[in-house]
Amino acid sequence: MGEFDFLVGSWNVLNRRLTERLVGSDDWVEFTAPATCWRLFEGMANVDEIVFPDGVRGLTLRLFNPATQEWSLNWASSDTGTLFPPVVGRFDDGRGVFHGEDTEGDTPVRVRFVWSEITERSARWEQAFSADGGATWELNWTMAFTRA
Repeated sequence: MGEFDFLVGSWNVLNRRLTERLVGSDDWVEFTAPATCWRLFEGMANVDEIVFPDGVRGLTLRLFNPATQEWSLNWASSDTGTLFPPVVGRFDDGRGVFHGEDTEGDTPVRVRFVWSEITERSARWEQAFSADGGATWELNWTMAFTRA
């Protein structure tokens, strides 16, 4: 059984996202979106798709590397058709923390994904950016998953 097997199936996802990132904004937008996840490679991979209210679809490919014992999480959006740089990490005591490098506009950022509060019927995901190498973090997106 893979560590992301909890995510397999259909979900209702309550999204809470900052309207502007890295500008000190406290203006959040909330919306719901359905998501579905499929297990692959006997639990060493999975794919999920989320359908946002504006019709844009997001896809995450998660792959487990047995040599490093780490997961890579790879996000793509239907509006660009490209993969974003992956975040890489692992689970410890039921909490998964994953880091990577990306840009927000022209600003290089360190990215952190956290999976937590995982049960059979719910889970929480969050994304934060750091523009100072990880000294400070701005939480900019959360998703509360509830089993459909």
